[in-house]
Amino acid sequence: MKRLHQEKSPDGSAAFNGFSGSFGMHAEPRWRWLAAMAALLAAATLAAYLVAERVAIASLLAATSRQQDLYVANLESEMRRYDYLPNVVGSDPRVQALLTGSSDNAARLAVDRQLESVGALTGAAAIYVMDLHGMTLSASNWQMADSFVNMQFAYRPYFQDAVNGHAGRFYGIGTVSREPGYYFADAVRDGGRIVGVTAVKVNLDKLDEKWGRSGEHVVVVDGNGIVFLSSDPRWRFKALRSLSAETIGKLAATRQYWKPGSLEQLGLTDERDIDARTSLFSAMPRSSASLQLTGDRYMIHPSNVPGTDWQLFIMADMHPAVATARLSAALTSLTLILLATVLLYMRQRARFIAQSVSARSALQRANDELEQKVRMRTEAVTEANQHLQSEIVERRRAEDMLRSTLQDLVQTAKMAVLGKMSTSITHELNQPLAALQTLSENTSKLLDRSMFAEAKVNLDMIARTVARMGLITGQLKKFARRSDVESVPVQLNAVLSDALFLLNQSVRGRNIRLDTHVPDIGVWAMCNANRLEQVLVNLISNAADAVEHAEQGIVEVVLRHDEGSAFVEVHDNGPGLGAAATAHLFEPFFTTKEQGVGLGLGLAISSDIVRHFGGSLSADRSERLGGARFVVQLRLARHHETIA
Repeated sequence: MKRLHQEKSPDGSAAFNGFSGSFGMHAEPRWRWLAAMAALLAAATLAAYLVAERVAIASLLAATSRQQDLYVANLESEMRRYDYLPNVVGSDPRVQALLTGSSDNAARLAVDRQLESVGALTGAAAIYVMDLHGMTLSASNWQMADSFVNMQFAYRPYFQDAVNGHAGRFYGIGTVSREPGYYFADAVRDGGRIVGVTAVKVNLDKLDEKWGRSGEHVVVVDGNGIVFLSSDPRWRFKALRSLSAETIGKLAATRQYWKPGSLEQLGLTDERDIDARTSLFSAMPRSSASLQLTGDRYMIHPSNVPGTDWQLFIMADMHPAVATARLSAALTSLTLILLATVLLYMRQRARFIAQSVSARSALQRANDELEQKVRMRTEAVTEANQHLQSEIVERRRAEDMLRSTLQDLVQTAKMAVLGKMSTSITHELNQPLAALQTLSENTSKLLDRSMFAEAKVNLDMIARTVARMGLITGQLKKFARRSDVESVPVQLNAVLSDALFLLNQSVRGRNIRLDTHVPDIGVWAMCNANRLEQVLVNLISNAADAVEHAEQGIVEVVLRHDEGSAFVEVHDNGPGLGAAATAHLFEPFFTTKEQGVGLGLGLAISSDIVRHFGGSLSADRSERLGGARFVVQLRLARHHETIA
């Protein structure tokens, strides 16, 4: 190490040439040392990340495998409950007599009742007996509208396995009931000769419900990679990957999932294989919302279900493993940085001790500056964090205010509709009020004359008139009250009837013909009755306004449904909607009415209400009447769905 000596600079000041020369001569070796330290730091950080990730994955895999074993055992237990049943039913002499053709109609009826009793006792969805051609001769659901009796199931794999002397096992959607289930089938023998097949269908939906309460993403797929059991019902009957044409053809032949061409993919992308049986998947951004996935990467380690080609797996969120790996890498990096900093500090300190007091002061100043920078950056990070927390609070407050404002707008829209109908409502109430006055005066005179029979007739008429007024005011009170937005099964026939009751007087007084087309059976959909009534009142009122100046105004309301949706259509024979108006129809404050007639909020609020139900509100040209058509689409309530 060079000995320090002091010289005069050209301007007369002192300079420490020894200190300057030391740093100048060793600049290049020092940068090489720093580069080597940086490379070592990067390599150690990467190694720590990979090791920590491998350990976290192994731990997650062990926990997931144990949990999957429990789910597999649960599924096996549920299936074993009914494994014996087809053979027991087939051993009944009455069933064998039915299949050999030695029984009459009375004996057939006795078998139907016996199967019905066994089904009720065991909880099976259906128990039925088929001949060698797959024709159902007797079934536990023989009295139901969707009875299996006289239905042909020879195309089903479980029948084909059983008629060939093997145990038939199959999961699929019923072609008659449209309800999914697991099928057990065995051959019925008469002296060693196969004479028919007995089958049992059971419902495994209660497993879905139990798994759904666990909070885990549990999935069971068949040999074709199609999800048929899941903790989330929305995942059912979706494919893990795209199906080949051969697989789709096979599914169509067996009718396992009714319409195999319409099976959607689950929305997972295969990233890489962790080992021979374990894979890493990522969820597509678009699908993660519909599948209610909280993470973006998942580990799948399927477990085989014994006796089937099924696989059960839990979609294990990789976020904790990645977070652990990142934390380990960060700690390793910080430790190495701290160690490198300590070594560098000790090296510099040894050099500075051997140098002058001036060099030590310079190092102290540099150290002070470094601490100041750390302090400033720490304060900046703290300030940024506080600012972020403040923004979060403000955003939540804004969301609450927006939600409250929307509720107030919905209620205001209701009051606006009631105000618009006030004239017709007043007229509707004035008539019974006048009748009450007249009947009361007449009754008083009849009582003075002791004409009690005639007075009783008048009193009965007064009671009916008061009941009529109560019906009107009760309907108005029901329409005007605030309601929450929770969607529940609602009968649309009743909601439409209430809306037409409110509008009947105002439409009738404007020379407008109001036609309705409603099915005889009730149509149930998921919505809120009071909110939906508000939407229908707004749409029918708008249609009445549109045809007010027509020579013969016609408003037509149609209620219909298909397999999964219910539709309420409002048609009119008015001037219709132009392309420009249709493009902005559901925007707030846009209106096609004259200035001062409306605020342009009714359709925007109605669209928002229907969207909260999970439905949609659209508008186009009416093919029926030539004017405008507004369509409210809602999701059918599952337990009240009517198959056309």
